[in-house]
Amino acid sequence: MSAAASLRRIWLCADDYGISPGVNRAIRDLIERGRLNATSAMMVGPAIERGEVEALQQAAAASPRCAIGLHVTLSAPFRPLTMHFRPLDGDMFMAFPKLLRAGLLRRLDPEFFRNEVRAQLAAFAEAFGRTPDFVDGHQHVQLFPQVRDGFVEAVSEMAPKAWVRQGGRGLPLAQRFASPKAMVLDVLSAQFRRRARRAGLAFNPAFAGAYDFTRAADFGELMRQFLEGLPDGGLVMCHPGFVDDVLTGLDPMTDVREREHAYLAGEAFAQLLAASHVTLG
Repeated sequence: MSAAASLRRIWLCADDYGISPGVNRAIRDLIERGRLNATSAMMVGPAIERGEVEALQQAAAASPRCAIGLHVTLSAPFRPLTMHFRPLDGDMFMAFPKLLRAGLLRRLDPEFFRNEVRAQLAAFAEAFGRTPDFVDGHQHVQLFPQVRDGFVEAVSEMAPKAWVRQGGRGLPLAQRFASPKAMVLDVLSAQFRRRARRAGLAFNPAFAGAYDFTRAADFGELMRQFLEGLPDGGLVMCHPGFVDDVLTGLDPMTDVREREHAYLAGEAFAQLLAASHVTLG
């Protein structure tokens, strides 16, 4: 077997394109360096105007292996595109813990979410001139009970050739208990995969990238753990960015984005890919 044949090709996806100009610049920089091969755009974000879309298209055109997806956003502090969307907190989506709780208690109407996802898919198509390569969700909302029903229905109707993101890794039980966040994603993803499969939608075979963003973690060591055992076609989520006033007004995840960008742009990451027999090509 040749060295190229033994390489695992994975997706390294930067979430949140459109949340701020600084995040957008960092994502484009990594695409141009060949250090990302996917990013997903928030069509309800404040930095998704025509110039930012065109700049992303130009960066991706110079790196044709880079996929562009839709980052479906259904949680605060963002606002829906559809009129009469419910439930809301004032004029914004609910915070994601409340949304998850409401879904678990079966208090949501999937129809509202189907219509909102359809509107965000339509906004993507209008901005980019095509359907997305894949569809995922901000704060994993696509996995939530009842939300996932509307999400899967909308994607299968409007972008049936797009693949969708599931958040399960298939880790041994002991490793799941070691990471409560990964365990929750595994449980939610099992139902999501069943619905996606019934709808004929493709999805990533495995997922990594979740960690406690509130702690000063060693992102290089985390990336090594993310890549370990990840199968061909698996997906690693990341959140690189440069901090600006727009970002600080919307999201508590700030400095960690700059740490992620610095690592992904550096030589240590290239060495890790080679040592792990992983390619983004």
